[in-house]
Amino acid sequence: MGETEATGTGFAILDAILWFFGSIVGSFYDFAYAITHPGLWLNWADKEAIMRFVYYGGSVEFFFVVFTFILILTAIGIWRNSFMWGCVRVMEGFANITGRLFAWAGLIMVLQQIVIVFIQRIFVRPDISFGFGVPLTFDISWWAEALKFHNALVIALCCTYTFVQGGHVRVDLIYAAVKFRTQRLIDMIGCVVFMAPMAVLIWMYGWYFMWRHLITPKPSASESLDRLMMKARAVRWNVETIGFSPNGFNGYFLFKVLMVAFAGMVFIQSVAFFYRSYLEWKEGPESDGKYLDKDSLGEGEEAYEGTH
Repeated sequence: MGETEATGTGFAILDAILWFFGSIVGSFYDFAYAITHPGLWLNWADKEAIMRFVYYGGSVEFFFVVFTFILILTAIGIWRNSFMWGCVRVMEGFANITGRLFAWAGLIMVLQQIVIVFIQRIFVRPDISFGFGVPLTFDISWWAEALKFHNALVIALCCTYTFVQGGHVRVDLIYAAVKFRTQRLIDMIGCVVFMAPMAVLIWMYGWYFMWRHLITPKPSASESLDRLMMKARAVRWNVETIGFSPNGFNGYFLFKVLMVAFAGMVFIQSVAFFYRSYLEWKEGPESDGKYLDKDSLGEGEEAYEGTH
């Protein structure tokens, strides 16, 4: 019985290995087919194309296309470190540009709150209107609940920017006490074991969660492509516009979109941080912070930071 179980376990492991490498090989075909047949998943006038987009966006096939692409980038980067540094600069630049842009949502949130207080308490108006001719008019409660969206913009789209800038709180138990190259090794392990898998899980769950609030019949992550194709006959847009109050903010589907965007940006940053950690580990302490585009407070920055 023991030999039979061991043999069965061995075959299961072999099947898993063959499936893994077969999926990597198959990803080249999947990518080529998707590029050469864009109408099958981008022509949203076709209901079946919508369902294909929904299915493949959270599918194993899409994961292995992305995974294989990263493997190719990594192989080229190990061969040519200058190429890997270029990837780091592009990915970190994307995080910085996005974060610096949407960080202004924090200021908009503050100004909007001030306007709400003035309109409601001083002018005693139940609504706020913007525009000329046919103005954009919403109830005060709509503008008040919309503040949550500005906050979500900052949290979801400025997270990786804050990471690049070194603004996140780090729980340090042994990191500061070890050598430079050991620190970079810890960073690489953290990217592979924690950061990237967490982003993938959020994406896989968040993708279908988002689409369940955009179309009906609601798709499920457990459904096969054939099952979704059968549902395509009845599919129609059903964007979530229900607020928590009768006249409240009705764009809560945007929060689901932000969750998927957050997961995608964190995954990209996990790749960038792994590359940076590897290159700094290889090149040594002299490469610490190389090409890092960090914001500066100007003269006196060191004294300012020293008081916080």
